[in-house]
Amino acid sequence: MVIGAQLYTIHDYTKDIASFSESLKKVADIGYKTVQVSGTCPYEAEWLKEELDKNGLKCAITHINPNDIKNDVDKVCRNHDIFECRNIGIGSMGYSTVTDENFNEFVSTYRPLATRIKENGHKFFFHNHHREFGRSIDGRVFMDKFIEEFPADILGVTFDTYWAQYAGADPAVWIEKLKGRIECIHLKDMTVVDGEQRMAPVGSGNMNFERIIERAEGSGVEYLLVEQDNCYGEDPFACLAKSYAYLTSLGLKA
Repeated sequence: MVIGAQLYTIHDYTKDIASFSESLKKVADIGYKTVQVSGTCPYEAEWLKEELDKNGLKCAITHINPNDIKNDVDKVCRNHDIFECRNIGIGSMGYSTVTDENFNEFVSTYRPLATRIKENGHKFFFHNHHREFGRSIDGRVFMDKFIEEFPADILGVTFDTYWAQYAGADPAVWIEKLKGRIECIHLKDMTVVDGEQRMAPVGSGNMNFERIIERAEGSGVEYLLVEQDNCYGEDPFACLAKSYAYLTSLGLKA
């Protein structure tokens, strides 16, 4: 397993090509060698390949506009070939709540697309929040239904450990349950400041990352991607650096 940076953490600094380029260098200077490209301005695949190579970076996975996949899935795969990224992701199911109706809609829409992505030599991933840990009208947790509806070779989960804990689920247990489809997981910490629950750099909150990482090692996880959606006014590059320092202190490598 290697440490990576989820670029959504620095989305305020990737709103144009010049800033995106500068930010990739800053991430590499921290020590990261792997990134997830997400929350950035539009870019050409050839440009991204050049920028990644220039900074000694590898793209482990993306989050892209779901409409791009729906409109031309083969082009999406070709673009990912250019910057040598196997894993193609979306940032959410696209619903503010998860119901049986929209779960079934997601399955019917994305199962054939995920199959086509596999045929192109890639793998499709969706990123969970807390909503997917709600229950269907049949009493089953929606995350369990994903496992039933999608074979592991066509659907991966960019498993967000923070949102699992936020939902009251045990991230370590779910890492084991999702074995074979969680090549990429997200790490951010959970803390409380003045009575408000907040996201925090890894190692500065109350999540049991030593247990999470131990389970990840036995569950096929390849990339531990640091993500902090909200840094609450703190420099997000400093937050990425704090997480990097903590994770390397545990013996993990970039």
